[in-house]
Formats: sequence, C-alpha cells, structure tokens
Amino acid sequence: MIRLSPLLASALLSIGLLAGCSSPKPAADNGAQAQVASGRLPVVIRTAKGTHRFDVEVAASPQAQEKGLMFRKALEADSGMLFPMDPPRTASFWMKDTLIPLDMLFIHTDGTIAFLKSEAQPYAREPVSAGVPVAAVLELRGGRAAELGIAEGDRVSWGNCAIGSPRPDEAWDRLSFCPKS
Repeated sequence: MIRLSPLLASALLSIGLLAGCSSPKPAADNGAQAQVASGRLPVVIRTAKGTHRFDVEVAASPQAQEKGLMFRKALEADSGMLFPMDPPRTASFWMKDTLIPLDMLFIHTDGTIAFLKSEAQPYAREPVSAGVPVAAVLELRGGRAAELGIAEGDRVSWGNCAIGSPRPDEAWDRLSFCPKS
C-alpha cells in the first residue's frame, strides 16, 4: 500500500478530476481526448534497441494508487499503469491481491529507470522499492521489459513529451513528464 500526504493526495485527486472532466474536443483530437478522459496516457521508453510506446492507465488519485492493478486477470502487451510521484519520493510496492506477474520500473526525476523489478510474483507481500526518490513507477505485464530489452538507465517520458507534439488539453499538460537531460 502506498501512503500519501494529504496535500499530495488532494493534488493527485484534482488532476484525476481534471482528466475525467475534460470538455469534448473536435473529431480530429478524439483519440487523445478519449485517452485522457479514460485516465490513459502515452508512455515512451527509449532503449538501446529502439523506442517503444505504451498506452497506460494513470493512477492519479490516492484510491487508484492504492488499488493499482489488483484483481486484474490480464494486461495487454502495450498497456500498463503509471503511478506519478509529485513530489518525488521513495516508493514501495507489493503484490498483495495482484493476480498477474508485473514488471515494475522505478523512474528517476531525470527520466532514467532507477530500478527494474522483473516478474514480481503475484500475491507477494515483500515490498519492492528502488530505495531512492522517484518521479514515478510504471507497471507493465510481467516479462515485457525483457521482451523489449528495457533495462535500468533507459529513458522514459509520458504525455505530451512522449508523443513529441503538444496537445491542447490541460490534463495532458499537467500529467506530462519531460525529463531533463
């Protein structure tokens, strides 16, 4: 379980509400709008083997962060869940009530992967942590990082920064992560 300060919890809840209450966009932007409204964002990971894009759910509220991917029976290859940490902090996760193995990527504030826990076992109660403050944690289907050659030190970005062109949507702006080189 992740514990958040009341101020952070309030900020994350506000972001989640903004994402869910965005006004409709013209037809040309419906794909991006649907992702934000459903709590999904693009995440791009740059590895030695190339670049890979995921479309992930965002656990923006304290309740969503506490539940995470618990009770899910499957996770698509290019999906996952992002847990933003603002301000950055040392995060600790466990697999209680999680039915499927997961890869956990702990992301430094500079966008590099600080620690990668591969194939975290379902139902495990041992905490998993990078041991350092992180900007976010990204959970993927277990084994997916190995399939794509994702490793510690690879670079991660999301939202507008991941797609390389800004979307005129406040929720995307607030959730975007552009690591500093």
